[in-house]
Amino acid sequence: MESTNIHALAFDVFGTTVDWCGTISSKGQVLGNEKGIINVDWVQFAIDWRKGYRPAMDRVTSGERPWATLDLLNRELLDEVLDNSSLGDFSNADKDKLNRVWELLDPWKDSSEGLARLKKSFLVTALSNGSLSMLNSLAKHGDLPWDRVISAELFGCYKPDPRVYKGAAELLGLKPQNMLMVASHKYDLLAAKEEGMQTAFVKRLNEFGGKIEADTSREPFIDIYVDDFLDLADKLEV
Repeated sequence: MESTNIHALAFDVFGTTVDWCGTISSKGQVLGNEKGIINVDWVQFAIDWRKGYRPAMDRVTSGERPWATLDLLNRELLDEVLDNSSLGDFSNADKDKLNRVWELLDPWKDSSEGLARLKKSFLVTALSNGSLSMLNSLAKHGDLPWDRVISAELFGCYKPDPRVYKGAAELLGLKPQNMLMVASHKYDLLAAKEEGMQTAFVKRLNEFGGKIEADTSREPFIDIYVDDFLDLADKLEV
């Protein structure tokens, strides 16, 4: 991979840039303590909440349901998870408070520093299924120094739909081959590669709180493997 051909780095956000599982489980624990709920595996709760994420977005992208932001989808999925749990009654205010945690997810320790280094040589943009409102809140909360924030909301469909990757390149005025998609999820990188982007896989080994082992095996559609954003900066010689 020739870094001289790369003009922009497009980053997945949830799991790649921010720690959704760790933050949701810790905030859930706080809320549980406030409500006197004990002996709950909040890491598993976070994973169960996330399980419906892709199917819900796929129903929107396929046209099965009208456009809905990820904020709304997460709120609906939270209702389903709580209905199928033994956590007791949560008021709408409790649910709204918990759902807003998605706007306040903590970044991985290397994210802010790594992005700051990388933007010295490349344009760095979020390319995420999160809504614009959610992504801007995450950037402020986590000190994520994006040059641009690109949401699937702009295209009316969700990754891995090709329109998201094509649309991102068009918005930046670049050819896809001059962009590097950075993600910790192989489906995202495969879709980006199919649209002509170069790809970097980030090994977020603890994305699922240690309950699900990350698949770090080699794939022909992945150009570079890195441990974190600082390692990416090193490999791109920034």
